[in-house]
Amino acid sequence: MSATATPPRSAVLRTVLAARTGVAVVFALNGLAVATWFSRVPAVREALGLSAGRLGLLLLAMSGGALLALSSAGLVTQRLGPARTVALSTVLVAVGLAGVGVATGAVGSLPGVAVGLFAVGYGSSTCDVAMNVEGVTVEKRLGRTILPRFHAAWSLGSVAGAGLGAGAARVGVPIAVHLAVLAVVVLGGTLLGARRFLSAPAASTVDGAASTGRSGLLAAWREPRTLLIGALVLIMAFTEGSANDWLAVAFVDGYGMSEAAGAAVFGVFVVGMTIGRTGGTVAIDRWGRVPVLLGTIGLAAAGALLAVLAGSGPLAVAGVVLWGLGASLGFPVGMSAAADDEDRAPARVSVVAMIGYTSFLAGPPLLGLLGDHVGTLHALLVVPLLLVPALALVPVTRPPIAPGPIAPVPKN
Repeated sequence: MSATATPPRSAVLRTVLAARTGVAVVFALNGLAVATWFSRVPAVREALGLSAGRLGLLLLAMSGGALLALSSAGLVTQRLGPARTVALSTVLVAVGLAGVGVATGAVGSLPGVAVGLFAVGYGSSTCDVAMNVEGVTVEKRLGRTILPRFHAAWSLGSVAGAGLGAGAARVGVPIAVHLAVLAVVVLGGTLLGARRFLSAPAASTVDGAASTGRSGLLAAWREPRTLLIGALVLIMAFTEGSANDWLAVAFVDGYGMSEAAGAAVFGVFVVGMTIGRTGGTVAIDRWGRVPVLLGTIGLAAAGALLAVLAGSGPLAVAGVVLWGLGASLGFPVGMSAAADDEDRAPARVSVVAMIGYTSFLAGPPLLGLLGDHVGTLHALLVVPLLLVPALALVPVTRPPIAPGPIAPVPKN
């Protein structure tokens, strides 16, 4: 008789479902933290008296922290496990948010704001890799696609952050108070969510060499499949990010809409993304990654073309809906594909994330420069042009043949 008792299936189910809830909470709060900062950018600009150029340089502090984090987040996640990595990185996010508020409202220090933003960028991106790794682990334990729904939770959190920020600005809440309160909420909620994560597996050995450590991260950079998935995620991140950055402005400039109407159009895009990420999981489980991604990428290309070339506002808004639905699955499914091998998941997700997130750094200025020559609306035609080669990359997301399937956990 074995001395070690196997946990009953009901106990395993409760643990996995608790982890699912914890991961969703962490995703939502990460989105809330990032959107909280962006919602107060106008207040920071006014408080510090920044020109557009100096504000752009300040924003690079957050981008620099994010890119630096992505180069090491896989290694950190492998060493500490997703739960501890999420907890520690969110402490950094909370300290950074509060620091930005104090440096802006109480001190008026531009270097202080830059340091705080660097901390927010570094912590948020490290948390991003760790929570995606945990999300994929939960997905595998459940035996069905769920990672896109976690990304939908991130979108909902970002919408909440933007709404709270707009409300705080409207009623005159000091930026130091707003950011400090949200920092406490994000940190407390994330720590509670991370406590529900699954236990981190012991480090394993692959092909006779340790899969953990810096060597595993460097090995991931030499894997053709990982790099191709990264290229796909790069295009899909650009497809999403270009709408986030430029859609409202493009509809104001191109269709003569008011600023409020332009913001509403962006809201339509976010709603489309959220619906796609929530309902797309069912389609993936039924037909597989490759057919669904081929269909949604085609939908995004058609939607972007319609949004730009429709000639009338209502028809263009219909294109935005298609664009949001079509762009919704590429990023999370790419992350899931990068983590098909659980042992190598942290390193591969880190590499794919770093490749993908470069679009958020390079995309806005490139579209801005192009917009100076052809107009902001027509600059968005770059999106469908890039989605055409993306179709050729989709087959790399096909899951490798596994030795045996994991029995799916009953739905709850």
